Amino acid sequence: MARKTALAAWIGSALEYYDFFIYGTAAALVFNKVFFPAADPATGTLLALATFGVGYLARPLGAFVLGHVGDRFGRKKVLVFTLLLMGVATFAVGCLPTYASIGVLAPVLLVVLRLLQGLSASGEQAGANSMSLEHAPEHRRAYFTSFTLSGTQAGQILATAIFLPVAALPQEDLLSWGWRVPFWCSAVVVIVGLVIRRKIDETAVFKRTKVAKLPVATLFRTHWADVLRVVLAATIASVSTIFTVYALSYAVNTIGLARTSMLWVGVLANVVALAAIPLLAGLSDRIGRKPVFLAGCGACAILIFPYLWSISIGAYGLVFALGILLFGVAYSAINGIWPSLYGEMFSTEVRLSGMAIGTQFGFAIAGLAPSVVSAIGSGRDDWVGVAIFTAAVCALSATAIATGRETFRRPTAELGRSARESSVPATTQV
Repeated sequence: MARKTALAAWIGSALEYYDFFIYGTAAALVFNKVFFPAADPATGTLLALATFGVGYLARPLGAFVLGHVGDRFGRKKVLVFTLLLMGVATFAVGCLPTYASIGVLAPVLLVVLRLLQGLSASGEQAGANSMSLEHAPEHRRAYFTSFTLSGTQAGQILATAIFLPVAALPQEDLLSWGWRVPFWCSAVVVIVGLVIRRKIDETAVFKRTKVAKLPVATLFRTHWADVLRVVLAATIASVSTIFTVYALSYAVNTIGLARTSMLWVGVLANVVALAAIPLLAGLSDRIGRKPVFLAGCGACAILIFPYLWSISIGAYGLVFALGILLFGVAYSAINGIWPSLYGEMFSTEVRLSGMAIGTQFGFAIAGLAPSVVSAIGSGRDDWVGVAIFTAAVCALSATAIATGRETFRRPTAELGRSARESSVPATTQV
Protein backbone atom coordinates (compact mmCIF):
# COMPACT_ATOMS: atom_id res chain seq x y z
CA MET A 1 0.00 0.00 0.00
CA ALA A 2 2.89 2.38 0.74
CA ARG A 3 4.33 1.82 -2.75
CA LYS A 4 0.92 2.12 -4.39
CA THR A 5 0.17 5.39 -2.61
CA ALA A 6 3.62 6.83 -3.33
CA LEU A 7 3.27 5.96 -7.02
CA ALA A 8 -0.21 7.49 -7.20
CA ALA A 9 1.06 10.62 -5.43
CA TRP A 10 4.02 10.84 -7.82
CA ILE A 11 1.92 10.52 -10.95
CA GLY A 12 -0.89 12.75 -9.72
CA SER A 13 1.54 15.42 -8.55
CA ALA A 14 3.42 15.28 -11.86
CA LEU A 15 0.20 15.78 -13.77
CA GLU A 16 -1.03 18.52 -11.45
CA TYR A 17 2.20 20.51 -11.56
CA TYR A 18 2.61 20.11 -15.30
CA ASP A 19 -0.37 22.44 -15.51
CA PHE A 20 1.09 24.81 -12.93
CA PHE A 21 4.54 25.09 -14.49
CA ILE A 22 3.42 25.67 -18.08
CA TYR A 23 1.72 28.79 -16.80
CA GLY A 24 4.97 30.01 -15.25
CA THR A 25 6.90 29.37 -18.46
CA ALA A 26 4.30 31.16 -20.56
CA ALA A 27 4.28 34.08 -18.12
CA ALA A 28 8.04 34.45 -18.51
CA LEU A 29 8.15 34.12 -22.32
CA VAL A 30 4.81 35.01 -23.91
CA PHE A 31 2.16 36.66 -21.76
CA ASN A 32 3.83 40.08 -21.71
CA LYS A 33 3.27 40.28 -25.49
CA VAL A 34 -0.09 38.49 -25.70
CA PHE A 35 -1.99 39.96 -22.76
CA PHE A 36 -0.07 43.19 -21.97
CA PRO A 37 1.11 44.55 -25.35
CA ALA A 38 0.04 48.11 -24.54
CA ALA A 39 2.70 48.41 -21.82
CA ASP A 40 6.38 49.06 -22.44
CA PRO A 41 8.49 45.85 -22.48
CA ALA A 42 9.73 46.12 -18.88
CA THR A 43 6.26 46.89 -17.49
CA GLY A 44 4.67 44.18 -19.62
CA THR A 45 7.11 41.60 -18.24
CA LEU A 46 6.42 42.76 -14.68
CA LEU A 47 2.65 42.49 -15.21
CA ALA A 48 2.97 39.02 -16.77
CA LEU A 49 5.04 37.80 -13.81
CA ALA A 50 2.48 39.35 -11.46
CA THR A 51 -0.25 37.13 -12.93
CA PHE A 52 1.95 34.16 -11.99
CA GLY A 53 2.13 35.45 -8.42
CA VAL A 54 -1.64 36.06 -8.27
CA GLY A 55 -2.22 32.29 -8.26
CA TYR A 56 -0.40 32.09 -4.97
CA LEU A 57 -2.77 34.61 -3.39
CA ALA A 58 -5.64 32.13 -3.72
CA ARG A 59 -3.66 29.41 -1.98
CA PRO A 60 -4.16 30.52 1.65
CA LEU A 61 -7.95 30.67 1.22
CA GLY A 62 -7.98 27.31 -0.53
CA ALA A 63 -5.82 25.84 2.24
CA PHE A 64 -8.47 26.62 4.87
CA VAL A 65 -11.28 25.17 2.76
CA LEU A 66 -9.52 22.10 1.40
CA GLY A 67 -7.72 21.47 4.70
CA HIS A 68 -11.10 21.28 6.45
CA VAL A 69 -12.47 18.91 3.80
CA GLY A 70 -9.41 16.66 3.91
CA ASP A 71 -9.33 16.35 7.71
CA ARG A 72 -13.11 16.12 8.05
CA PHE A 73 -14.13 13.91 5.13
CA GLY A 74 -10.94 12.29 3.87
CA ARG A 75 -7.80 12.94 1.84
CA LYS A 76 -9.07 11.21 -1.32
CA LYS A 77 -11.86 13.73 -1.95
CA VAL A 78 -9.35 16.57 -1.91
CA LEU A 79 -6.97 14.84 -4.33
CA VAL A 80 -9.68 14.17 -6.92
CA PHE A 81 -11.12 17.69 -6.68
CA THR A 82 -7.78 19.50 -6.98
CA LEU A 83 -6.76 17.62 -10.09
CA LEU A 84 -10.09 18.25 -11.82
CA LEU A 85 -10.09 21.97 -10.98
CA MET A 86 -6.49 22.47 -12.12
CA GLY A 87 -7.11 20.70 -15.41
CA VAL A 88 -10.24 22.66 -16.29
CA ALA A 89 -8.66 26.03 -15.42
CA THR A 90 -5.49 25.28 -17.37
CA PHE A 91 -7.34 24.12 -20.49
CA ALA A 92 -9.40 27.31 -20.34
CA VAL A 93 -6.25 29.47 -20.31
CA GLY A 94 -5.34 27.98 -23.68
CA CYS A 95 -8.73 29.04 -25.04
CA LEU A 96 -8.56 32.68 -23.91
CA PRO A 97 -8.83 35.46 -26.50
CA THR A 98 -5.87 37.84 -26.46
CA TYR A 99 -5.67 41.54 -25.62
CA ALA A 100 -5.79 42.34 -29.34
CA SER A 101 -9.20 40.60 -29.55
CA ILE A 102 -11.10 41.78 -26.47
CA GLY A 103 -8.88 44.34 -24.80
CA VAL A 104 -8.52 44.56 -21.03
CA LEU A 105 -11.01 41.73 -20.45
CA ALA A 106 -8.36 39.26 -21.66
CA PRO A 107 -5.90 39.82 -18.76
CA VAL A 108 -8.85 39.96 -16.33
CA LEU A 109 -9.99 36.49 -17.41
CA LEU A 110 -6.39 35.29 -17.24
CA VAL A 111 -6.15 36.39 -13.60
CA VAL A 112 -9.45 34.65 -12.73
CA LEU A 113 -8.24 31.35 -14.16
CA ARG A 114 -4.90 31.79 -12.43
CA LEU A 115 -6.75 32.17 -9.11
CA LEU A 116 -8.56 28.87 -9.77
CA GLN A 117 -5.19 27.21 -10.43
CA GLY A 118 -3.93 28.53 -7.10
CA LEU A 119 -7.03 27.27 -5.30
CA SER A 120 -6.39 23.80 -6.70
CA ALA A 121 -2.70 23.76 -5.80
CA SER A 122 -3.50 24.74 -2.20
CA GLY A 123 -4.69 21.25 -1.35
CA GLU A 124 -2.71 19.13 -3.80
CA GLN A 125 0.61 18.58 -2.07
CA ALA A 126 -0.80 18.61 1.47
CA GLY A 127 -3.28 15.88 0.54
CA ALA A 128 -0.76 13.74 -1.32
CA ASN A 129 1.88 14.18 1.40
CA SER A 130 -0.56 13.32 4.19
CA MET A 131 -1.64 10.09 2.49
CA SER A 132 1.92 9.05 1.63
CA LEU A 133 3.20 9.76 5.14
CA GLU A 134 0.36 7.87 6.83
CA HIS A 135 0.75 4.82 4.57
CA ALA A 136 4.57 4.72 4.82
CA PRO A 137 6.62 2.42 7.10
CA GLU A 138 7.68 4.41 10.16
CA HIS A 139 11.40 4.18 9.43
CA ARG A 140 11.00 5.30 5.79
CA ARG A 141 8.47 8.12 5.95
CA ALA A 142 10.73 10.70 4.29
CA TYR A 143 11.57 8.36 1.43
CA PHE A 144 7.95 7.57 0.57
CA THR A 145 6.62 11.11 1.01
CA SER A 146 9.42 12.46 -1.18
CA PHE A 147 7.78 10.92 -4.24
CA THR A 148 5.18 13.68 -4.17
CA LEU A 149 7.96 16.22 -4.74
CA SER A 150 9.67 14.00 -7.29
CA GLY A 151 6.35 14.18 -9.09
CA THR A 152 6.42 17.97 -9.11
CA GLN A 153 9.89 17.87 -10.69
CA ALA A 154 8.62 15.40 -13.30
CA GLY A 155 5.74 17.76 -14.01
CA GLN A 156 8.18 20.59 -14.52
CA ILE A 157 10.27 18.47 -16.87
CA LEU A 158 7.18 17.61 -18.90
CA ALA A 159 6.03 21.24 -18.96
CA THR A 160 9.44 22.51 -20.06
CA ALA A 161 9.86 19.73 -22.62
CA ILE A 162 6.49 20.61 -24.15
CA PHE A 163 7.56 24.24 -24.39
CA LEU A 164 10.90 23.46 -26.08
CA PRO A 165 9.47 22.92 -29.59
CA VAL A 166 6.89 25.64 -28.96
CA ALA A 167 9.58 28.18 -28.01
CA ALA A 168 11.48 27.29 -31.19
CA LEU A 169 8.54 28.37 -33.38
CA PRO A 170 8.77 31.61 -35.35
CA GLN A 171 7.71 34.55 -33.20
CA GLU A 172 4.46 35.07 -35.10
CA ASP A 173 3.37 31.43 -34.71
CA LEU A 174 4.44 31.37 -31.06
CA LEU A 175 2.32 34.39 -30.18
CA SER A 176 -0.71 33.42 -32.26
CA TRP A 177 -1.30 29.73 -31.52
CA GLY A 178 1.89 28.00 -30.36
CA TRP A 179 1.69 29.03 -26.71
CA ARG A 180 -1.82 27.53 -26.45
CA VAL A 181 -0.80 23.93 -27.25
CA PRO A 182 0.72 23.05 -23.83
CA PHE A 183 -2.44 24.30 -22.11
CA TRP A 184 -4.72 22.23 -24.34
CA CYS A 185 -2.69 19.12 -23.52
CA SER A 186 -4.05 19.33 -19.96
CA ALA A 187 -7.24 17.58 -21.16
CA VAL A 188 -5.25 14.35 -21.40
CA VAL A 189 -3.59 15.12 -18.07
CA VAL A 190 -6.94 15.34 -16.28
CA ILE A 191 -8.29 12.05 -17.62
CA VAL A 192 -5.17 10.06 -16.71
CA GLY A 193 -4.90 11.66 -13.27
CA LEU A 194 -8.50 11.05 -12.31
CA VAL A 195 -8.28 7.36 -13.23
CA ILE A 196 -5.22 6.96 -11.00
CA ARG A 197 -6.44 8.92 -8.00
CA ARG A 198 -9.85 7.29 -7.80
CA LYS A 199 -8.06 4.04 -6.93
CA ILE A 200 -6.32 5.42 -3.82
CA ASP A 201 -7.54 4.16 -0.41
CA GLU A 202 -7.82 6.23 2.75
CA THR A 203 -5.11 5.55 5.34
CA ALA A 204 -5.66 3.26 8.32
CA VAL A 205 -4.43 5.87 10.81
CA PHE A 206 -6.97 8.40 9.49
CA LYS A 207 -9.80 5.85 9.76
CA ARG A 208 -8.86 5.18 13.40
CA THR A 209 -8.70 8.87 14.32
CA LYS A 210 -11.65 10.76 15.77
CA VAL A 211 -12.60 13.42 13.24
CA ALA A 212 -12.75 16.97 14.59
CA LYS A 213 -15.87 18.95 13.67
CA LEU A 214 -13.74 22.02 13.02
CA PRO A 215 -10.21 20.80 12.23
CA VAL A 216 -8.89 24.33 11.64
CA ALA A 217 -10.05 25.48 15.09
CA THR A 218 -8.36 22.45 16.65
CA LEU A 219 -5.22 23.14 14.63
CA PHE A 220 -4.79 26.69 15.89
CA ARG A 221 -5.61 25.71 19.45
CA THR A 222 -3.03 22.91 19.63
CA HIS A 223 -0.45 23.53 16.87
CA TRP A 224 -0.30 27.28 16.24
CA ALA A 225 3.46 27.44 16.76
CA ASP A 226 4.06 24.67 14.20
CA VAL A 227 1.82 26.41 11.67
CA LEU A 228 3.91 29.56 12.04
CA ARG A 229 7.11 27.55 11.73
CA VAL A 230 5.92 25.94 8.50
CA VAL A 231 4.86 29.34 7.07
CA LEU A 232 8.36 30.72 7.61
CA ALA A 233 10.10 27.58 6.41
CA ALA A 234 7.96 27.31 3.28
CA THR A 235 9.17 30.68 2.00
CA ILE A 236 12.20 28.68 0.81
CA ALA A 237 10.06 27.95 -2.28
CA SER A 238 11.22 31.40 -3.43
CA VAL A 239 14.33 29.62 -4.68
CA SER A 240 12.12 27.62 -7.02
CA THR A 241 10.04 30.53 -8.32
CA ILE A 242 13.09 32.74 -8.83
CA PHE A 243 14.90 29.93 -10.65
CA THR A 244 11.99 28.88 -12.86
CA VAL A 245 10.35 32.24 -13.56
CA TYR A 246 12.56 35.25 -12.76
CA ALA A 247 15.88 33.78 -13.95
CA LEU A 248 14.26 32.59 -17.18
CA SER A 249 12.76 36.01 -17.86
CA TYR A 250 16.01 37.79 -16.89
CA ALA A 251 18.10 35.56 -19.14
CA VAL A 252 15.84 35.84 -22.19
CA ASN A 253 14.35 39.34 -21.93
CA THR A 254 17.26 41.26 -20.33
CA ILE A 255 20.46 39.43 -21.28
CA GLY A 256 19.21 38.03 -24.58
CA LEU A 257 20.12 34.38 -24.06
CA ALA A 258 18.40 31.76 -26.21
CA ARG A 259 14.97 30.61 -25.00
CA THR A 260 15.60 26.96 -25.79
CA SER A 261 18.96 26.90 -24.00
CA MET A 262 17.47 28.31 -20.80
CA LEU A 263 14.58 25.86 -20.95
CA TRP A 264 17.11 23.03 -21.22
CA VAL A 265 18.74 24.22 -17.99
CA GLY A 266 15.44 23.56 -16.22
CA VAL A 267 14.97 20.18 -17.87
CA LEU A 268 18.43 18.88 -16.94
CA ALA A 269 18.26 20.28 -13.39
CA ASN A 270 14.96 18.50 -12.84
CA VAL A 271 16.24 15.24 -14.28
CA VAL A 272 19.01 15.34 -11.68
CA ALA A 273 16.43 16.22 -9.01
CA LEU A 274 14.40 13.11 -9.83
CA ALA A 275 17.30 11.00 -8.57
CA ALA A 276 18.50 13.36 -5.83
CA ILE A 277 15.17 13.86 -4.04
CA PRO A 278 14.53 10.24 -2.95
CA LEU A 279 18.23 9.72 -2.15
CA LEU A 280 18.40 12.75 0.13
CA ALA A 281 15.04 11.89 1.68
CA GLY A 282 16.33 8.41 2.43
CA LEU A 283 19.40 9.98 4.03
CA SER A 284 17.14 11.96 6.37
CA ASP A 285 15.49 8.70 7.46
CA ARG A 286 18.94 7.71 8.76
CA ILE A 287 20.41 10.95 10.18
CA GLY A 288 17.38 13.18 10.72
CA ARG A 289 15.33 15.76 8.84
CA LYS A 290 17.00 18.91 10.12
CA PRO A 291 20.62 18.30 9.03
CA VAL A 292 19.65 17.63 5.41
CA PHE A 293 17.14 20.47 5.18
CA LEU A 294 19.52 23.03 6.72
CA ALA A 295 22.35 21.96 4.43
CA GLY A 296 20.06 22.54 1.44
CA CYS A 297 19.17 26.03 2.64
CA GLY A 298 22.82 26.96 3.07
CA ALA A 299 23.82 25.62 -0.33
CA CYS A 300 20.98 27.48 -2.10
CA ALA A 301 21.92 30.75 -0.37
CA ILE A 302 25.48 30.43 -1.68
CA LEU A 303 24.84 29.08 -5.19
CA ILE A 304 22.26 31.67 -6.21
CA PHE A 305 25.05 34.28 -6.50
CA PRO A 306 27.27 32.53 -9.07
CA TYR A 307 24.21 31.22 -10.95
CA LEU A 308 22.70 34.65 -11.61
CA TRP A 309 26.17 36.08 -12.29
CA SER A 310 26.80 33.42 -14.94
CA ILE A 311 23.53 34.42 -16.64
CA SER A 312 24.52 38.09 -16.55
CA ILE A 313 27.74 37.40 -18.48
CA GLY A 314 26.09 34.93 -20.88
CA ALA A 315 28.36 32.01 -19.96
CA TYR A 316 26.23 29.07 -21.11
CA GLY A 317 28.53 26.39 -19.69
CA LEU A 318 28.48 27.95 -16.23
CA VAL A 319 24.73 28.55 -16.43
CA PHE A 320 24.11 24.84 -17.06
CA ALA A 321 26.58 23.60 -14.43
CA LEU A 322 25.49 25.99 -11.67
CA GLY A 323 21.80 25.65 -12.52
CA ILE A 324 21.97 21.89 -12.16
CA LEU A 325 23.94 22.16 -8.92
CA LEU A 326 21.59 24.78 -7.46
CA PHE A 327 18.20 23.38 -8.45
CA GLY A 328 19.01 19.74 -9.15
CA VAL A 329 21.05 19.04 -6.01
CA ALA A 330 20.93 21.79 -3.37
CA TYR A 331 17.22 22.54 -3.65
CA SER A 332 16.48 18.79 -3.74
CA ALA A 333 17.80 18.55 -0.17
CA ILE A 334 14.87 20.80 0.75
CA ASN A 335 12.27 19.31 -1.58
CA GLY A 336 13.03 15.77 -0.51
CA ILE A 337 12.66 16.53 3.19
CA TRP A 338 9.87 19.04 3.70
CA PRO A 339 6.92 16.69 3.00
CA SER A 340 7.87 14.52 5.97
CA LEU A 341 9.39 17.33 8.06
CA TYR A 342 6.25 19.49 7.94
CA GLY A 343 3.80 16.59 8.11
CA GLU A 344 5.43 15.11 11.20
CA MET A 345 4.79 18.31 13.14
CA PHE A 346 1.04 17.67 13.17
CA SER A 347 -1.25 14.98 14.57
CA THR A 348 -3.45 12.98 12.20
CA GLU A 349 -6.71 14.82 12.87
CA VAL A 350 -5.23 18.16 11.71
CA ARG A 351 -2.33 17.09 9.50
CA LEU A 352 -3.78 18.08 6.13
CA SER A 353 -5.01 21.43 7.46
CA GLY A 354 -1.68 22.15 9.15
CA MET A 355 0.39 21.32 6.08
CA ALA A 356 -1.97 23.11 3.67
CA ILE A 357 -2.30 26.33 5.67
CA GLY A 358 1.33 26.50 6.72
CA THR A 359 2.81 25.77 3.31
CA GLN A 360 0.36 27.83 1.28
CA PHE A 361 0.94 31.02 3.24
CA GLY A 362 4.67 30.48 2.80
CA PHE A 363 4.24 29.58 -0.87
CA ALA A 364 2.11 32.70 -1.39
CA ILE A 365 5.12 34.77 -0.37
CA ALA A 366 7.33 32.67 -2.66
CA GLY A 367 4.93 33.08 -5.55
CA LEU A 368 5.22 36.84 -5.35
CA ALA A 369 9.03 36.68 -5.24
CA PRO A 370 9.53 37.00 -9.04
CA SER A 371 7.39 40.15 -9.08
CA VAL A 372 9.19 41.57 -6.04
CA VAL A 373 12.68 40.98 -7.40
CA SER A 374 11.65 42.25 -10.85
CA ALA A 375 10.72 45.51 -9.15
CA ILE A 376 14.29 45.72 -7.81
CA GLY A 377 15.34 46.44 -11.38
CA SER A 378 15.49 44.95 -14.85
CA GLY A 379 19.04 45.94 -15.72
CA ARG A 380 21.92 43.62 -16.49
CA ASP A 381 23.58 44.19 -13.08
CA ASP A 382 20.45 44.05 -10.91
CA TRP A 383 20.98 40.32 -10.29
CA VAL A 384 23.00 41.14 -7.16
CA GLY A 385 19.97 42.47 -5.30
CA VAL A 386 17.96 39.42 -6.39
CA ALA A 387 20.64 37.07 -5.07
CA ILE A 388 20.77 38.90 -1.72
CA PHE A 389 16.97 38.67 -1.44
CA THR A 390 17.06 34.93 -2.16
CA ALA A 391 19.84 34.29 0.36
CA ALA A 392 17.87 36.18 3.03
CA VAL A 393 14.85 33.95 2.40
CA CYS A 394 17.07 30.87 2.76
CA ALA A 395 18.33 32.18 6.12
CA LEU A 396 14.75 32.77 7.34
CA SER A 397 13.68 29.26 6.41
CA ALA A 398 16.75 27.70 8.00
CA THR A 399 16.16 29.59 11.25
CA ALA A 400 12.55 28.40 11.44
CA ILE A 401 13.56 24.75 11.11
CA ALA A 402 16.65 25.00 13.34
CA THR A 403 14.44 26.09 16.24
CA GLY A 404 12.03 23.14 15.78
CA ARG A 405 12.17 19.59 17.07
CA GLU A 406 13.51 16.51 15.31
CA THR A 407 10.76 13.96 14.57
CA PHE A 408 12.22 11.27 12.33
CA ARG A 409 12.32 8.58 15.05
CA ARG A 410 8.82 9.21 16.42
CA PRO A 411 6.07 6.59 15.79
CA THR A 412 3.49 7.73 13.25
CA ALA A 413 0.58 7.45 15.71
CA GLU A 414 2.35 9.80 18.14
CA LEU A 415 3.35 12.51 15.69
CA GLY A 416 2.20 15.96 16.76
CA ARG A 417 1.26 14.79 20.23
CA SER A 418 2.87 15.89 23.49
CA ALA A 419 4.54 13.43 25.86
CA ARG A 420 1.40 13.43 28.02
CA GLU A 421 -0.90 12.82 25.07
CA SER A 422 1.32 10.03 23.75
CA SER A 423 0.45 7.90 26.78
CA VAL A 424 -3.26 8.10 25.90
CA PRO A 425 -4.56 5.81 23.12
CA ALA A 426 -5.95 7.53 20.01
CA THR A 427 -9.74 7.76 19.93
CA THR A 428 -11.50 5.59 17.37
CA GLN A 429 -13.57 7.26 14.68
CA VAL A 430 -17.35 6.79 14.95
